Amino acid sequence: MRILLIHSDYLNYNVKNKTPVAEDIEEAKKEGSFDDSLVVFTAVEKDDENNPEGIVKNLVSEVKKTNDQVKAENIVLYPYAHLSSSLSSPKVAVQILKDAEEALLAEDFNVKRVPFGWYKAFEISCKGHPLSELSRTITADSEEEEKVERKPSKWQILEGDKITQIEDFKFDNRAFKQLVDYELGQGASDEGEPPHVKLMREKEICDYEPASDVGNLRWYPKGKLIRDLLSDYVYDLTVSRGAMPVETPIFYDLDNQAIYEHAYKFGERQYRTDTKKKLMLRFAACFGAFRLMSDSYLTWKNFPAKIFELTRYSFRYEKKGEVVGLKRLRAFTMPDCHSFCCDVPSSLEEFSAQTDMCMQTGKDLNLDFEVIFRATQDFFEENEQWMYEIARKFEKPILLEILPERHHYWVCKIDLANIDALGRPIENPTVQIDVESGKRFDITYLGEDGEQHNPTILHTSPTGSIERVLCAMLEKTAIEINERAPMLPTWVSPIQARILTVGESHVDFANELYEKINASNIRVDIDDRDESVGKKIRNAAKEWIPYIFVIGDKEVESGKFQVTVRETGEKVEMTVDELIAEINDKCEGKPFRRLPLPKDISRRINFQ
Repeated sequence: MRILLIHSDYLNYNVKNKTPVAEDIEEAKKEGSFDDSLVVFTAVEKDDENNPEGIVKNLVSEVKKTNDQVKAENIVLYPYAHLSSSLSSPKVAVQILKDAEEALLAEDFNVKRVPFGWYKAFEISCKGHPLSELSRTITADSEEEEKVERKPSKWQILEGDKITQIEDFKFDNRAFKQLVDYELGQGASDEGEPPHVKLMREKEICDYEPASDVGNLRWYPKGKLIRDLLSDYVYDLTVSRGAMPVETPIFYDLDNQAIYEHAYKFGERQYRTDTKKKLMLRFAACFGAFRLMSDSYLTWKNFPAKIFELTRYSFRYEKKGEVVGLKRLRAFTMPDCHSFCCDVPSSLEEFSAQTDMCMQTGKDLNLDFEVIFRATQDFFEENEQWMYEIARKFEKPILLEILPERHHYWVCKIDLANIDALGRPIENPTVQIDVESGKRFDITYLGEDGEQHNPTILHTSPTGSIERVLCAMLEKTAIEINERAPMLPTWVSPIQARILTVGESHVDFANELYEKINASNIRVDIDDRDESVGKKIRNAAKEWIPYIFVIGDKEVESGKFQVTVRETGEKVEMTVDELIAEINDKCEGKPFRRLPLPKDISRRINFQ
């Protein structure tokens, strides 16, 4: 079979006259008009009669693969005998096209089949991007041949400059073993709900919004505070290291060739708009950053130049069955830093510094990372010692993937992942060396030699998406539930200290303490409800509050309190000044935001 695939703005046809082999058609099929279509002109050949089922299977596979790239709204199967001089019988040709139509319909594609054996007038408008005109020869075994072409990656364990084959490596870290097994397709399945989904609801952090698309969340006051604090943290982290904050649009035109090519290379599912213009919601800040820099005058003296954007939101049209909690969303908050360097050698030093930054987030967020280091074979051979230097930073074994050839825009990347309670990776920080986008987006700089050059670009997310950071934090509490009381780091806890009153007579003193603690940039509240002290203590524990203390007659008189410290489980006698000093010490250098709730619990809304 010979096919010609045209990604078109529109296709219009109307039948004129029958040929002797024309199929019978209804009146409605005598004309048709289809916008944004992948038109598949087909000629079924004599050899196809030997295995029509194989032809149908591989035709459908090729159409699906192409449409995954161009994302057309409609697929139109158009019989076009002029593509071949060795045609099959009309009966076989019609049956193959009908079977292909049914197979595509069964997979929920919008499919139309133009009548076979009629003379037709047609008008088509080709979109004109790099993938808008493709010709293919379909055979019964073409799919198998294609599979053989891509060579598999080589997976090994890297410790500093020591490489060990996986089968020879002795694992003593369960999380690392889970990561390796997952990457090799031998680990935990993606089925089952991770514990953080229940926790995000119980703690009034966020929940699914049923009136929106799947993978879009509504955030309650506590959750918004946590997300904002994490956003502030990564903003400060990147800007303090020389990044320049920008803000760019969330919509991009897929008729722009550079944007279309990058979207295709990135490989993520695109969130498209139902408008006349072919717009895509961004899946990262790349498009805006690259467009901005392509319009800028740059010289070698500007480099490395770092552009940072906290995308609220980025969008990826994940499959409905894959969307779960905070781990995989269709709308998420992504800290995206792009560093523009003169060339690959000069990018290596910046890559090293940004790896350090990613590692720092693990310390600041109290998260344990497992590491995957990926590179093409050519890059590894040229930069082997540098890769060993990066690996030594982690002071533990990491997973090494060597790709025999480059399939992506990057030649080297490092991914840091946490492991959830079900043994599956949560991919968070990443650094990538992009060798394509500088040229694709026509970003140029004036070199020391007086010539114009395209820069090498580092893609870095120091934390990964904000939602996944919180996901990893909550999953860690589930993993460690038998070792320590679950809690978030004090600086990111929505309520850092709680005052529990014994009775109404103690409320005035509690308010005095509140004013002093609140003035010291500490999120504090008062449980002023008419409940027993025991119940108030239990409620505070359920909310994972780091510091709680009771105010009764004794405390009013002495000015000292028995403070329950959640992290240690200890009860420590403190004055209000000592409490303030301890909390401020734990939060030193971290961002702060005010309590986003009424200070008196009796006035609060129950969001669940």
